Amino acid sequence: MANQPILFHAIQAVRAAGITEVGIVVGDTQAEIRAAVGDGSTFGVRATYLPQDAPRGLAHAVLIAEDFIGDDPFVMYLGDNCIRDGIVPLVEEFRRERPNCQILLARVPNPSQFGVAELDAQNRVIGLEEKPRQPKSNYALVGVYMFDRTIFTAARAIQPSGRGELEITDAIQHLIDQKFDVRSHIITGWWKDTGKLEDMLEANRMMLSDIVREIRGEVDAESRIEGQVVIGAGTTVVRSVLRGPLIIGERCRIVDSYVGPFTALSDEVTLQGSEIEHSIVLQRSQIIDLETRVESSLIGKDVRITRGRGRPRASRFMIGDSSEVEV
Repeated sequence: MANQPILFHAIQAVRAAGITEVGIVVGDTQAEIRAAVGDGSTFGVRATYLPQDAPRGLAHAVLIAEDFIGDDPFVMYLGDNCIRDGIVPLVEEFRRERPNCQILLARVPNPSQFGVAELDAQNRVIGLEEKPRQPKSNYALVGVYMFDRTIFTAARAIQPSGRGELEITDAIQHLIDQKFDVRSHIITGWWKDTGKLEDMLEANRMMLSDIVREIRGEVDAESRIEGQVVIGAGTTVVRSVLRGPLIIGERCRIVDSYVGPFTALSDEVTLQGSEIEHSIVLQRSQIIDLETRVESSLIGKDVRITRGRGRPRASRFMIGDSSEVEV
């Protein structure tokens, strides 16, 4: 989002709340995460990596972190969540009130896609369900939780769900059933679980809404820049129109092209003879001489998209797993 991995936003959010010891539960992609985060010093934290052999559920991830956490209260922040206003006041409330657990809730139009909280007349949590078919409320669990060490006992007391995972909702329900102090905080600001393309694009759009114009690359006299635009060092813009808010990374080349609002082009991207808006393009990808505008798209690393010039005209694709293409 806005040329920064979502995980970085999560780390920055916990650091802003005064948390400097960060444990990152990692799986198959741990090499990439380690390479990106390193020892955490770039963010002002100390990062410890906690390998999980398989995705066995969020409560299982809590148990993996038990030795790292010890007796300290802690925040569990799911790495694909983004809360625009951060968590500083929420952590301060948890520190001040000292409940056993504090969960964050947000109203959503589609609660069956989330963990859902049932509240009583005083807005106290009386029940939790994971992705229920018939939700008892429209309050979804935001992917940020605050616990003391009672959660470890709760996580060991539950059984795997029907999908074979130790659900954090079941562990919190155990705390409720055992009369521990479980509190909720309903957030009213912008929050997004970025698990889908449209969510990623919306999060990117929200982040770009806050950027301030900064031009560090080279823009020729025939190009036009409108609105809040960030251009990284080493990038060249030639005979093109850039209409912000948008961000272009370092060492990019934009030639005879249009880059529209809410677009994030990462480092070393080439855009030539093409148009794009409301999209995210990752490192070293190339979009060359397309006849139609690219919009509302997420394009990965080292991708090359070009217009075929041969006859007969046909579409030719090499596409990775779990992709979606509209032509």
